[in-house]
Amino acid sequence: MTDFNSPCITLPSANAPSSVQELRDLVPRIKRGDAPVSLGTKAVAVLGRLVERPEIVAVSTITELAQWLDVNASTLSRLARALGYAGFAEFQRLFRDEMTRSGSRFYSGQAVRLLDQQPASASSDNYLNAVVQLSQESVRNIEGFLAQLDADELRRVAKALARAPRVRVYGIRQIYTVVNLLVYGLGLIRPGVSMLGTHGQGVAENLAHMRKGDVLIVSSVSPYSRSVVEAAAVAREYGITVVALTDYRASPLAANADAAFFVPHQSSFISNSIGAYVVFCEALINLVAKELGDKALRSLERQEQFISHLRVEME
Repeated sequence: MTDFNSPCITLPSANAPSSVQELRDLVPRIKRGDAPVSLGTKAVAVLGRLVERPEIVAVSTITELAQWLDVNASTLSRLARALGYAGFAEFQRLFRDEMTRSGSRFYSGQAVRLLDQQPASASSDNYLNAVVQLSQESVRNIEGFLAQLDADELRRVAKALARAPRVRVYGIRQIYTVVNLLVYGLGLIRPGVSMLGTHGQGVAENLAHMRKGDVLIVSSVSPYSRSVVEAAAVAREYGITVVALTDYRASPLAANADAAFFVPHQSSFISNSIGAYVVFCEALINLVAKELGDKALRSLERQEQFISHLRVEME
């Protein structure tokens, strides 16, 4: 079990955050040292995980949360009091209130937050500021996944994707854009890459053709897509290597993955922001190309020949 690594300086109760979003905003401020509360490094990490998964905090007991976080239950009580709450129950009420208000209205909730942030004026500057804001948020998300990258795991995955007889990629809804980029990019440099559940067959039929040594890349972020989570679990059960591209370590995809990469998506976009996911996918494709070496070059050259013969591109 872990615990706080330094004493906590408690907020006055009147200044305790009144929403989960305020708690989220408090985390980077504590790290920068400009917040009205000081927490130890591990305490900040615990708070960060709690605000990442408000649905878990809302429905779990303090004991269950302590087990999930690998801390003592008393650690959570002290954290709540350090933040200015009377106890953990008052702290948890914020998360329950948010879940009650939001229900399953994730996308419309994002839109409401966006509209609430818009100034009354419709000047050109405000339109430009909206673009600047999204761009800056994507940069922070990129910094977030870079801070969590494990170089050894990245190398293992790149090698596996270069050597696997078959690579299948699966993601739906908005993340379909991300996995489609992976299929296209990896398909440029090696054969045997396709989307799972295509070619007139379903997910089950496609999985049935995969064997040990093949790689399935799955991607989903909160709110997670059930079919993607289930496909990852079944593939792992049959010995297929599963690589997950998701948001949090508590993601249900991570539990069934041989390797997982965590990319934040917090932004003012009306849905999940995929800017950082696109950057990660481009980097992964480049790394696989590097592993393939001359094979990747020959694959690209052959495709260029067919593009030329079919006059696909306009001069």
